[in-house]
Amino acid sequence: MNKTLLLVDGSSYLYRAFHAMPDLRGPNGAPTGAIYGMINMLRRLRKDYPDAEYMACVFDAKGKTFRDDLYAEYKAQRASMPDDLVKQIEPIHEAVRAMGWPILMVEGIEADDVIGTLAVEAVKHGMDTVISTGDKDLAQLVNDRVMLINTMSNEKLDRDGVIAKFGVPPERIIDYLTLIGDTVDNVPGVDKVGPKTAVKWLTQYGTLDGIVEHAAEIKGAVGDNLRRALDWLPQAKTLITVKTDCDLSDHMEGIIESLTQRPEDKDAMVDFFTRNGFKTWLRELTDKPEANEGSAPATGGDTAPQGALFADDAPEVEKHYETILTEADLERWLQKIDSAALTSIDTETTSLIPMQAQLVGISLCCEPGVAAYIPVAHHYQDVPQQLSRELVLEKMKPWLEDASKAKVGQNLKYDSHIFANHGVNLRGIVHDTLLESYVFESHRSHDMDSLALRHLNRKTITFQEVCGKGASQIGFEQVEIGRATEYAAEDADITLQLHHRMWPNVAEDNGLTFVYEKIELPTAVVLQKIERNGVLIDPDLLAKQSNELGKRMLEIEQNAYELAEQPFNLNSPKQIGEIFFEKLKLPVVKKTPSGSPSTDEEVLQKLAEDYPLPKVLLEYRGLSKLKSTYTDKLPKMIDPTTGRVHTNYAQAVAVTGRLASNDPNLQNIPIRNAEGRRIREAFIAAPGNVIVSADYSQIELRIMAHISGDENMLQAFADGEDIHRATAAEIFGVERSAVDSEQRRYAKVINFGLIYGMSAFGLAGNLGIERSAAQSYIERYFHRFAGVKRYMDETRLEAKARGYVQTVFGRRLWLPEINSPNGPRRQGAERAAINAPMQGTAADLIKLAMIAVQGWLETENLQSKMIMQVHDELVLEVPESELPLVREKLPELMRHVAQLKVPLIAEVGVGNNWDKAH
Repeated sequence: MNKTLLLVDGSSYLYRAFHAMPDLRGPNGAPTGAIYGMINMLRRLRKDYPDAEYMACVFDAKGKTFRDDLYAEYKAQRASMPDDLVKQIEPIHEAVRAMGWPILMVEGIEADDVIGTLAVEAVKHGMDTVISTGDKDLAQLVNDRVMLINTMSNEKLDRDGVIAKFGVPPERIIDYLTLIGDTVDNVPGVDKVGPKTAVKWLTQYGTLDGIVEHAAEIKGAVGDNLRRALDWLPQAKTLITVKTDCDLSDHMEGIIESLTQRPEDKDAMVDFFTRNGFKTWLRELTDKPEANEGSAPATGGDTAPQGALFADDAPEVEKHYETILTEADLERWLQKIDSAALTSIDTETTSLIPMQAQLVGISLCCEPGVAAYIPVAHHYQDVPQQLSRELVLEKMKPWLEDASKAKVGQNLKYDSHIFANHGVNLRGIVHDTLLESYVFESHRSHDMDSLALRHLNRKTITFQEVCGKGASQIGFEQVEIGRATEYAAEDADITLQLHHRMWPNVAEDNGLTFVYEKIELPTAVVLQKIERNGVLIDPDLLAKQSNELGKRMLEIEQNAYELAEQPFNLNSPKQIGEIFFEKLKLPVVKKTPSGSPSTDEEVLQKLAEDYPLPKVLLEYRGLSKLKSTYTDKLPKMIDPTTGRVHTNYAQAVAVTGRLASNDPNLQNIPIRNAEGRRIREAFIAAPGNVIVSADYSQIELRIMAHISGDENMLQAFADGEDIHRATAAEIFGVERSAVDSEQRRYAKVINFGLIYGMSAFGLAGNLGIERSAAQSYIERYFHRFAGVKRYMDETRLEAKARGYVQTVFGRRLWLPEINSPNGPRRQGAERAAINAPMQGTAADLIKLAMIAVQGWLETENLQSKMIMQVHDELVLEVPESELPLVREKLPELMRHVAQLKVPLIAEVGVGNNWDKAH
């Protein structure tokens, strides 16, 4: 075999690593994202090419090159290097050297030209060259001895690969790039000529010279653009051509030999990994458990949060997937899972709507790489004989319902619904990879394909690859069984592997472990029960409300016509804009990205303060949304088999831990206007039952008192006082008994506004007062509630140092923009840092309440059932005979789910519909 030279385009990877993880920080708060990405990529390359005897990491040196002299605008549009990246350059060089990689930076020569020259020199030495880069310009270097690899996309470009990707061979890449230009380096091409046109011309005329010779023949505007660029093209070609004959040393001979692979400096690496908080790598080097201890980087350790470039280098496990078509094979797998310590399970179904889906197949995996798929309901031409759904479920039911048989899955709440649809109660759920990911890095994506790429460096088979997409998509039951096995068995296999990779991230932190084991996992079980319970809807009442809303909208429409002095489409931003800004000459508040005046809701709210037409349009839009989203839509969503609406609670969406309700969204029904509250009247109890609503009183203010430890706030809650009246007394310097309604209203706005990071400007607008007065109120508030001010200041600093804040129970609330160079984004993250612990703790508390209430209902064998969870509120449907017991026990259960420094208060309401109970 030929010797191999491995070259890394370090300058390219610096930026890619930084922009993928701009907010990763080490124990001392210093940025480490680019460092992490470079190290991980170099580690992976060394594993992928263990026999490479020569290697180098090539960076751009400071200063100008010949291209700057040739073209003053070269790279002129590039922004200066971000400060957080500048800080990582020297540490990156330190790490690269400690890992045994020679570094090359040649003054006056770009990294691309150094790489090009080394590649040509290596060929002279009879060597092959592998160039690791994401830069398309270097495709011009590819030949029989030179190949490009891209560690982010796992792409390998040999000659055939270049042709497949670009449509032209490597020797035509220079001509191709000259035509289309290079926006990254600010080298113009031919105006309006993109890849398709460039490939078309090069296919027709062979080379750039051939195109120039036939320029007069090319018709249309693109031909005119080509002719206008003829004088520029030679210079563009020079700028784009990678030089391969640079003088890299006083003596070219010997340059390759100087790039021999060097041994890693283990002591230097241990020191470097310790300083930067790369715990997993440190553990690998030291093989000591204590390497787990200490501060973690701001993304919770060195498990990279984004992209294959940064995935830990997990060797791909050899796959052994089988299809179960006989009872003997099924029995063999039943014995396997019965004796397994942990089994990964997944279902394939006919629908994504859990209550409507039927089981198509089950996949199982007990050890990485070894998985099986049991098809039970595939149907297509020439489908092989399958085991029946009834037989498989009968055989598997004892294991599925055995709580002692540990199971793991990806979003097992969904699979629990599928089994429940067939009379099986899935038990023994001890792990869920969706929730492991959510607890560890809530700000990232949690779908299995993304997790596999991020943590296993595995590109999985997607559902679209198996079933197609759009109008041509088929149901999984129509997928050929062999292909179905590849997909479904992989799902179970990857899920198990993901658990093995992700669980240690959660387990090494007590707070995360508590949130995962005591909150999220049991919450998923409770949510599945709430979703199956559903809520009874009165479709006749909704139809009546819809009709009334329609009539009111017609009245508003006529009013709008009168104010505009002409009829117009109230749903047309274009027509509204013409009337507002051309006819009525209203002031332009802001513009759309295209530059035209905006008429969005924020603009209407602002204009409605002074003008009647925007106010009318706001009312129209509000009623229209109620009608389309609820009064028209809810009756259509009633399940014909149950007569109820069954929402889906998305558990792994909000960074704060709050649940999201969808299909339908029950959490966004407005309660501040009469029309919204009336919709809640249609949420009714079954005959002989009542609706019971229980919600925490002033929960976020109570959490603020607990977290901040402010003495005045703690005392007010301990004394059972009205917190807004107490705040007003402190701010206005009066006795609490003397606080009037206006002062209390001001205090209420200030209490809630400040915990959401409201500024003096925002407070002034909310209260309708001068900004100086608002600032005075804020200063008085912080003077009287100094603990709150101290909490806010300390929380901002903590968030900047760690990249996240925490709830009382240890949930991490990530703030990716907390150190952003963009001022508004950073300020938004700072406001979120103050409020997130309160929102997150409130979310944790209501989940703990759900778990406690459901446990009590089951222990007491009651017929009462939870039917909704909305923000800080639990909604139950309760038989009238059980009402006294539930009414007494419910607030007690909610009050005792946690011990804070202030008492938790849950208020209970009862009625024959949700509105009356709330």
